[in-house]
Amino acid sequence: MTPYARRGVHGQTVEALARRILGGRIPEGATLDLVALQSELDVSLTALRESLKVLAAKGMVDARQKRGTFVRARADWNLLDADVLRWQFEGGEQATDADRTLLRNLAEVRVIVEPAAVRLAAERRTDDDLAALEAALEAMGEEGFDPGQAVAADLAFHRALLTATHNELLQRMEMVIEPGLAHRDRIVHSHPHSEDPVPAHRAVLDAVRDKDPQAAEAAMRALLAQAGRDLDRIEADDDDDDTKGTGGK
Repeated sequence: MTPYARRGVHGQTVEALARRILGGRIPEGATLDLVALQSELDVSLTALRESLKVLAAKGMVDARQKRGTFVRARADWNLLDADVLRWQFEGGEQATDADRTLLRNLAEVRVIVEPAAVRLAAERRTDDDLAALEAALEAMGEEGFDPGQAVAADLAFHRALLTATHNELLQRMEMVIEPGLAHRDRIVHSHPHSEDPVPAHRAVLDAVRDKDPQAAEAAMRALLAQAGRDLDRIEADDDDDDTKGTGGK
């Protein structure tokens, strides 16, 4: 899916408004001053209104007579929308207080979805599925990989696992998992103390190749446990840095 920011003025306006809402600069319940936003973003009123329609479709804003256009409560937002997820996770290479909870929520979703999905993958995988998994794993283990390439390889591996279930609804779960997984990977792969991800992924692939659902599930749970340890370690390091930056207080 092409990020809105790459879709011209309209897309850039959508993303600018979304980030302000998600970041709290335009809080829940706030009524939008369209004239001021039009001037500030340097767009036509038509482009602004079209952008707001996109956010309305995602449950983030609404319009009422006499009240105007306003930000809806977070409970109304479509948090499973791929764009909404991506917008929440975009904001640099370091996990912030604002997105740590979201990363933990994602980890819980993965623990529910991926062990069950990999069981189906072990039962249903084809030779083409194995080839896709092997290619992703080989790319993951290449020497001299930069963080961006490592992220792409990891996403390709997990996407191939969902594809190997041959369940259309499970395959669509990539839209929920990938934005957060990409953000988590960018943090982990840029951190010097993260565990090597290749052996854990290799164990998953071996079990899928052997058509062993039980072993595949166990290997996936071990992989997710490693992912959790990586995040714990990085958060601890970030907290230590914050403490040092405040003179140990």
